[in-house]
Amino acid sequence: MTILPVRLIGDPVLREPAKPVVDFDAELRTLVADLRETLADQNGAGLAAPQLGVGLRVFVFAPQLTEGELDHLVNPVLDFPDDEEQDGPEGCLSIPGVYLDTKRRMNVVAKGFSVQGDPVQVVGGGLLARCVQHETDHLDGVLFIDRQRPDQQQRLLATIREAVWYDGFNAPEIKISPH
Repeated sequence: MTILPVRLIGDPVLREPAKPVVDFDAELRTLVADLRETLADQNGAGLAAPQLGVGLRVFVFAPQLTEGELDHLVNPVLDFPDDEEQDGPEGCLSIPGVYLDTKRRMNVVAKGFSVQGDPVQVVGGGLLARCVQHETDHLDGVLFIDRQRPDQQQRLLATIREAVWYDGFNAPEIKISPH
């Protein structure tokens, strides 16, 4: 297991749709272990492979877990059992220090696979549902700022460009969310 640097907004890998995992092998197990270790180090709620520069459809998550519960999904597909929504604060390890109220679905059913290739399902609401949707967005090349109103997006881009951590090399962009 290795703690890896988290890619920041402006890095092109964050805007590319990730490819489905086809090999459930030692390399995938190492990636999931690295995601877990990096997430724990960052004290976040979730982390997707593209945030470590790996364009594969896999993420780890931490909210509402008890010992032994599934903490990752490979090739997730989301379904929403109802139309209920939530609107609350959301942040992203790829956009440090920025937290914005973001509208998400309240409940989610996420189907995918475990690191061993076994079919799995995660059902949850509230923070878990928010996290699963946020990380799946990463796999689609979407950032939570894409879900903000246009006037908020422009203010946010100006704030990001002034941030200490922003290197100015890759200009952040807003993308229209496919969801």
